Amino acid sequence: MSKILISACLSGFPVRYNGSEKILIDQTLQQWREQNRLVICCPELAAGFATPRPPAEIAVRSSGRSVLSEGARVMESSGQDVTERYILGAYLALEMAEKNGCRYALLTDSSPSCGSETIYDGSFGGKMLEGYGVTTELLRQHGIEVFSHRQILQLIERVMNQA
Repeated sequence: MSKILISACLSGFPVRYNGSEKILIDQTLQQWREQNRLVICCPELAAGFATPRPPAEIAVRSSGRSVLSEGARVMESSGQDVTERYILGAYLALEMAEKNGCRYALLTDSSPSCGSETIYDGSFGGKMLEGYGVTTELLRQHGIEVFSHRQILQLIERVMNQA
């Protein structure tokens, strides 16, 4: 049985930038938790960020891939460049996933780290664009299938079909 890396905020921990959680309640997730199949991770906390912290976005019209390979930056709303911490968090999440045999990840969408369908556009104007966060991109590059919190049914189907 493969394990699933899951965002700590989806597991009820108040670790989001604003100190909140984004708990995802699902019977199958509860069953996987009881089977010790969920590996809880927050890339931002692993990289040393505090909670709460200023919102951060990947540079205008860029994505996690751009951060990892093209020098795009992750900036906080305060203007502080936090790129290196987001890259560190991504590698720590990858290490945790690999050490625990995770083939899948369920991450919080829209985050500059965990976004797996959409991310904010970098303008701090609340606009979204299709794209991946830094952690999502790195996990995908290493063969881990990433699902957003809105894709829980697709993840369950994928995991059940793999069994």
